[in-house]
Amino acid sequence: MTKILVVYFSASGVTRRAAKEIADAVHGELFEIEPVDLYMDEDLDWTDKHSRSTLEMQDATSRPAMKHVVKNMEDYDTVFVGFPIWWGVEPRIVDTFFDSCDFHGKTMIAFGTSGGSGMTKADESVKQHCPSGNWKKGAIVNRNAGKWAKAQL
Repeated sequence: MTKILVVYFSASGVTRRAAKEIADAVHGELFEIEPVDLYMDEDLDWTDKHSRSTLEMQDATSRPAMKHVVKNMEDYDTVFVGFPIWWGVEPRIVDTFFDSCDFHGKTMIAFGTSGGSGMTKADESVKQHCPSGNWKKGAIVNRNAGKWAKAQL
């Protein structure tokens, strides 16, 4: 039987709702990527060239610290990874997550939430940052996340 993990980073709660819907639909376990330093509203102001999120996204090597890591990744066959789209790709803390585990042999499926960006650049980016996973095509899941997730299995 396939064991599924639904991993997500959510700065405002939108991705959290989608992740919970996916986990319920596929009977997966949830894991939240929590930053050591929480993002405040001013950190997320993409119009401010000096906001934390802007500075992180301008630095491809930025790896914000996570509070916890998945300790039993070997137990999972399929990993959904969800995030809001920032500057067309996943936030840098998601890259921190990719650096924290071994994804060899795992089916990996990215899902994003966005008010206007597509998933094309993010799909390319997650594959680049986590090349050991067997990636399926990801999608923006602002609606019907559970139905979409079931179709991926």
